[in-house]
Amino acid sequence: MDVLLDNLDLYGPGFLNTVELFLISAVGSLVLGTILAMLRVAPVPVFRFAGAAYVTIVRNTPLTLVFFFFAFAFPLLGIVDAGTFGGSASSYYWAAALAALILYTAAFVCEVIRSGINTVPVGQAEASRALGLTFGQMLGSIVLPQATRAVVPPMMSTLIALLKNTTIAAGFSVFQAGSISLNLSERGENQLIGLLWVALFFVVLVIPMTLLQRSLEKRWSVAR
Repeated sequence: MDVLLDNLDLYGPGFLNTVELFLISAVGSLVLGTILAMLRVAPVPVFRFAGAAYVTIVRNTPLTLVFFFFAFAFPLLGIVDAGTFGGSASSYYWAAALAALILYTAAFVCEVIRSGINTVPVGQAEASRALGLTFGQMLGSIVLPQATRAVVPPMMSTLIALLKNTTIAAGFSVFQAGSISLNLSERGENQLIGLLWVALFFVVLVIPMTLLQRSLEKRWSVAR
């Protein structure tokens, strides 16, 4: 307990930054993943190819390489001025970490949503087309609401993996929970005890997500 109390100036900001990084990345990856899933089931072949190519490339690329790209290679392309992010290296690395987590996790979110769409009977889509609904109306009004019930368990697992993946940002100058042990080492504190507190923090965050998952599963359970 002494390690925690004596270093609250590390644990407090570190935990808050982790939660902020996770929440923004989760929202971004859910939005982008949904768009990718719509491309994957679109009636236009070029859209399906674009969605499949993105998912195939990103899912088979280690997350660490995605971080390396945005941290060191992307600035060399000259597409975005580093000054846009406040002119400091820490601000840029924070934005780079968000981009890496969102783009990487979106590929997995896409596949989860696509698998949910596949659970909806084909007759539902055929009936909506017979009623004159467009592709967007069919997805938004008929298919996605039904698919949502099926994707809750795998989606929660994907978000839990995203939460744990935020620790990789510690290796790219982003201060969050994963960076605490490095700072404890500089202060001469017991790193093992420090890491146990970090692990406990992640358990505390994951438990509510697991309880929410079970609650939604019971509420939206689908008779098979």
